[in-house]
Amino acid sequence: MPHTYALALRTRFRGITTRHGLVWSGPAGWAEWSPFLDYEGDEIIPWLRAADEAAEQGWPVPVRDEIEVNATVPAVAPERAAVLVRDAGCGTVKVKVAEPGQTLADDLDRIAAVRDALGPAGRIRVDANGAWDVEQATVALGRLAGYGLEYAEQPCRTVDELVALRVALARAGVDVPIAADESIRRAEDPALVARRGAADVAVLKVQPLGGVRACLRIAAEIGLPVVVSSALETSVGMAAGVALAAALPDLPYACGLNTVRLLADDLVDEPLVARNGCLPVRAVVPSADRLAQHAADPDTTAFWQARLDTTRRRAAAHRPQGRDERG
Repeated sequence: MPHTYALALRTRFRGITTRHGLVWSGPAGWAEWSPFLDYEGDEIIPWLRAADEAAEQGWPVPVRDEIEVNATVPAVAPERAAVLVRDAGCGTVKVKVAEPGQTLADDLDRIAAVRDALGPAGRIRVDANGAWDVEQATVALGRLAGYGLEYAEQPCRTVDELVALRVALARAGVDVPIAADESIRRAEDPALVARRGAADVAVLKVQPLGGVRACLRIAAEIGLPVVVSSALETSVGMAAGVALAAALPDLPYACGLNTVRLLADDLVDEPLVARNGCLPVRAVVPSADRLAQHAADPDTTAFWQARLDTTRRRAAAHRPQGRDERG
């Protein structure tokens, strides 16, 4: 029987203050299904495939036993950003920029505080979630590049814009690599960014892309360096991201899998939180007490159960006859 959870966030993130989702157990272990509410219809079928893979199949054999991760800094004030960096203890930090209602000056102040807290040897990457157009991104990254950016994640929304941005940055002499996130996880053809030369780095998230094995296939097809990132899951869902990172043949960048820190609590007694900048590769099992403590209210539970039932029907209708899509 699925458990519906409601967990507060320490800081508003991606427009929400409470994270909701479902977790359940199967023969291979525990699974999480937590598609954001702006995902609808067929778009949340891959999230279900990822959960079914975790519960029923488990994951490929790992090739490493720990994963280097980055800290994540939401669009907070500089003072708060500095505290988050120091508390996380990671050598790489991803900073949210281009927040609605904020300005480039706000982003610059936040990045400056992060650089000061991280030190000159630390790596900083920024994530605009596709909020800039090409001109805005060119100006913003030209200014932010002075703080030594490892890369900029999804600075513009479309693949065409990313292609144009790379040309504009080259002409302006701005050396900031581009990472694609939404242009992969919300695309009908995840490999298009590579064929078009739109990105230098591929960001892969297990739930939106249909599971660990699906992500491994996408990584092989894209042929770009991969960063594994989270979809703001509990430790139950985070274990799938860790499993993907552990199974990739090459992992040149720190992964965005330390976001359990953004939750006020977790469903497990020993959360997947980085120590010395790394996460262990291990299974997680929720605590019965925490499942009860963080159970969603009846209306929310009914909504998520109905959402799951509808998605299972949609998935069954899309499955070719005689083929199990979870295989």
